[in-house]
Amino acid sequence: MSKLLKPDPELADTIYSKCSSLSNWYGLIPKLFPNTKYIYGIMTGSMEPYLKKLRHYAGELPLVSADYGSSEGWVGVNVNPKSPPEMVTYAVLPNTGYFEFLPLEENLIGMEQANSPVCLTEVKLGEEYEIVFTNFAGLYRYRLGDVVKIKRFHNSTPELQFVCRRNLVLSINIDKNTEKDLQLAVEAAGKHLVDEKLEVVDFTSHANISSDPGHYVIFWELSGEATDEILQECCNCLDKSFLDSSYVNNRRMNTIGALELRIVKRGTFNKILDHFVGLGGAVSQFKTPRCVGPKNSSLIQILSTNVVKSYSSTAIF
Repeated sequence: MSKLLKPDPELADTIYSKCSSLSNWYGLIPKLFPNTKYIYGIMTGSMEPYLKKLRHYAGELPLVSADYGSSEGWVGVNVNPKSPPEMVTYAVLPNTGYFEFLPLEENLIGMEQANSPVCLTEVKLGEEYEIVFTNFAGLYRYRLGDVVKIKRFHNSTPELQFVCRRNLVLSINIDKNTEKDLQLAVEAAGKHLVDEKLEVVDFTSHANISSDPGHYVIFWELSGEATDEILQECCNCLDKSFLDSSYVNNRRMNTIGALELRIVKRGTFNKILDHFVGLGGAVSQFKTPRCVGPKNSSLIQILSTNVVKSYSSTAIF
């Protein structure tokens, strides 16, 4: 690389000057790359929590989530690229593979039968499904694990809105809080950190059923030190922000215990990334797990050994 790349002090000074001129780096991307027209990337699911930070750096540049794909193949394209990433839908590409859809109600309670999936033309508006994919490479009726909602139709092909990963659901009893529910709860609780000029760097969750009653555990990595009083408020807010009726009723009856907020050391989520890469995973494929299940004992161990503070909710339901 040293034969190809040479020092460029002038460019380095320009970058330093532009970064120094912005106190909080708002609009940094168009400052450094003035010819940028838009920012393209994956902005749904596990990546959605980073939208706020990305918008801050992007300034007035539009954010485009143009397509929906997986390692197994492409699923759909965004036919309305100007839509905000939170509202984006993807029109299914029927020529990239054979698509089937498991109705979510049957899927979650384990009652699906051999003929329960419906095909592309049989999906219903407003219903939620898990995608089943057969591709030209020979992958047969593979369950992607993605839960999608049918929002509308583009000509005759359905437009899907990504809802969550099927296995990323917090549940103790009959309650079900999705990845999106968790994100909204973290955003609500994170507002208590604004006055302290702090933010949540990253987060994940775990349904702890080792005690009775079981309870939710939320792990936060923060950008700095917060007072115990503020973090207790955040913990209470997290607990009250899960609006699933089953969760609220179970909390009232004490069949689900008080939510626990655990603060981890700076760099803990980088350790999770290192663990993923160490197992042979690609950095480009890594997504922070938003819900750590009991089978991921190694991740729970990394999180638990790096906890520096812990708080239990005192919220009244």
